[in-house]
Amino acid sequence: MLRATLKSLLARKVRLILSGLAVVLGVMFVSGAFVLTDTLGRSFDAIFADAYEGVDVQVAAKPKLAVGETEGEQVAPPFPAAVLDRVRTVPGVAEATGSVNATGARLIGSNGKAVTSFGPPQLGSNWTGGSDLIEIRQGRAPQADNEIMVNAALATAGKVTVGDQVGVLLTLASKQEFTLVGIFGYSGGRDSIGGANEIYFTTPVAQRLMLGAPDTYNSIVLTSADGVAPERLRDDVAAALGDGYVVKTGEQLSADAAAGLKEGLSFFNRILLGFAGVALLVGTFLILNTFSIIVAQRTRELALMRAIGASGRQVIGSVLVEAVAIGLLASVLGLAAGIGVGALLAYVFGQFAGGLTLAGLGVPPVAVFSSFGVGLVITVVAALLPALRAARIPPIAAMQDVATPDRPLTRVTLSGAVVTAAGAGLLALGLSGNAGDNTLVTILTGVLLAFIGVALLTPLISRPVVNLLGGLFSWSVPGKLGRLNSGRNPRRTAITAAALMVGIALVTGVTVILDSTKASIAGKAEQIIDAELVVAGEQTGPQPPTFEPTVVDRAAALPGVAAVAGLYNDMATVEGERRFVNAATDLAAVGRIWGAKATAGTVATLRPDQVALSEPAAKELNKTVGDRITAQFARGEPHTYTVAAIVPEDRLPGAIMLPKESAADFTQPKPYLALVQLTPGTPVAQVQPQLEELVKDSPEVSVTDRAGFIAQQTGQFDTLLRMIQILLALAIVIAVLGIINTLALSVLERTRELGLLRAIGLRRAQTMRMITVEAVVISVFGALLGVTVGSGLGAAVVEALKDEGITELVLPWSQMGLFVGLAALIGVVAAVLPAIRAARINVLGAIAHD
Repeated sequence: MLRATLKSLLARKVRLILSGLAVVLGVMFVSGAFVLTDTLGRSFDAIFADAYEGVDVQVAAKPKLAVGETEGEQVAPPFPAAVLDRVRTVPGVAEATGSVNATGARLIGSNGKAVTSFGPPQLGSNWTGGSDLIEIRQGRAPQADNEIMVNAALATAGKVTVGDQVGVLLTLASKQEFTLVGIFGYSGGRDSIGGANEIYFTTPVAQRLMLGAPDTYNSIVLTSADGVAPERLRDDVAAALGDGYVVKTGEQLSADAAAGLKEGLSFFNRILLGFAGVALLVGTFLILNTFSIIVAQRTRELALMRAIGASGRQVIGSVLVEAVAIGLLASVLGLAAGIGVGALLAYVFGQFAGGLTLAGLGVPPVAVFSSFGVGLVITVVAALLPALRAARIPPIAAMQDVATPDRPLTRVTLSGAVVTAAGAGLLALGLSGNAGDNTLVTILTGVLLAFIGVALLTPLISRPVVNLLGGLFSWSVPGKLGRLNSGRNPRRTAITAAALMVGIALVTGVTVILDSTKASIAGKAEQIIDAELVVAGEQTGPQPPTFEPTVVDRAAALPGVAAVAGLYNDMATVEGERRFVNAATDLAAVGRIWGAKATAGTVATLRPDQVALSEPAAKELNKTVGDRITAQFARGEPHTYTVAAIVPEDRLPGAIMLPKESAADFTQPKPYLALVQLTPGTPVAQVQPQLEELVKDSPEVSVTDRAGFIAQQTGQFDTLLRMIQILLALAIVIAVLGIINTLALSVLERTRELGLLRAIGLRRAQTMRMITVEAVVISVFGALLGVTVGSGLGAAVVEALKDEGITELVLPWSQMGLFVGLAALIGVVAAVLPAIRAARINVLGAIAHD
């Protein structure tokens, strides 16, 4: 029996390839995700090992506010130079160097624009002398206060050379002009470490510009004396300084820095695995359909085996052996493809991150185990139902000229109804917020069951819908035949269409959610914000671009300006919990522009010790007017405020509104946004050029009208949607393969029928049109299912998010129409190879085919 199965498998190589290709693509995504994160993880390990290579022990003050790697920038508080003198007296210290190293120094390139960074930090440091890590390639180190040196990656990005006069934007100071006197690199010929842009100043300038105070440092680098272990020196220094400082060895610093970035990578890995799951779900439909057709084609063969003594168990084993063979081959090919894709994505990530030096490509064991586990499990599970069906084939079928008749749809319809109801119930539970810590798992399980349930219900509706769609092509004989063929087997048509349905449903659902979110935000902004002009920049890193506080005051003095509200934002610890906070230059102007009216207290002004809360924030904090709250910012000591006003939700630009004096201790003590309200009758074109002149020294910032600002802020949703569409395109590609596979196997199954049609006068071109009609009808059916299910899922999510401010339901009719149109085109493309094969059938050989 095994020998017969293997011979049958090898005799149908095309079927083998088409069956396994879907699994190959799904496994490729899984293994590629693990290869990518492993490669990047080891790259970060190597980067930080190099960065801290010359550090035995480092001393830093405890952060005022703990910030995760994915949440923003950690601010290391400065400490007086006297701490450096204390450290030098600790036994075992051979050398102690005071260091200034902080984010927030951005070079203005030769084109007048700031050099941006999508992730890696932009550092400002003090030059303390050469080391084995740093090598000066051109010029020299800074000696005067008006001189700087930059790393080679930054010089290349900014297109600057030694001798240029360059501008530097700073977090704690206004724009400064310097002479570029040197360009440096790193050992091993590297232009940067981890894509970071770094600028070296003299020590006094770095202290003033990066830390905001003279004679201060934010870290001390220690070299231990001969015979003193770094761990011992760490403990001795920690004991000498007390609890206010963090003392770590270089190895600890390297491990901690790498671990923070790996946390972000693990989130990215889960996203890729999620899309891999979608691809494998679609692949499951394809494999299930393939084996169903195979079993139907081999009815007489399997019945003959039963007639000569093969048991039902042996027949099941025969089908499953074929599935295992396909799964093994697909897993091997998918793993190989995943290694290539992982390497490619790692390279792209490295270039995107500013030239990240990658570690050697590695294949972690989890990539291998997951590839074979997923590939085998998916294939065997998908083949199980057809295998059980094969075991039920009666031996008498060997003597019949036709396959077993199609079974009633009652059982599959009832199963579909139950599964769909279960999926809808889980979705409702998850979206209601009553699933606790299992909300995400509940929603994803609900979506999965909903897709499976709809797929099970699809045969019930396939015949009438397919007949309706096929009616569009019934004006010709090939069209009528194609319509009849696509509707003759509801199960097969339904499974093929369901594979396409999953990808299109997910894209449609995400589009509905993101478009509804955009519309809700834009509509709310139009209603709430009464400002004609906005000063802001597009955020490309952890923090948004900022501008000088004086811009707000100067803008308020311009003719035709009625009010200006400048805003700051940051994360803080408020009453022991981390929350986002905002500060305003003028609360009265904020109230005027936002239409804020206090339900308690007043929004006329805020003294330096007062705070305004939104109603939800006041409820969460259990505070009312007159109560006090405590907040700790990234810098300085804790602040205590008295609640001066409580305002309805969405009538403030933030839940916690602080006075502008608080911003001095923010991570970025400069405004990131200014809203400008004009006096009635003042044209925008009159004031906008004057505002642009005020921010000319802030090249990251622009002045736009309200509509332009809203479009800028919601543009990130378009970027997110494009990324999701690209990733989900793989599922759609697999679905297309499913259509090709179904048609190709169907042509094989109907060889004799096609020969008879050709014999009675159906020409080759008509045969090709008939196959094309079948493909188009199935594709359009799948697309209609997809946009219907996707719209329903998207609408359910939007409805559940009403309390979160997503109040507008937007159905992307144009995109849904595009999906249906593309489905028709997909059908035409998918039909090419099967149609050519059908047209080339030898008429006499086909009639004699058994």
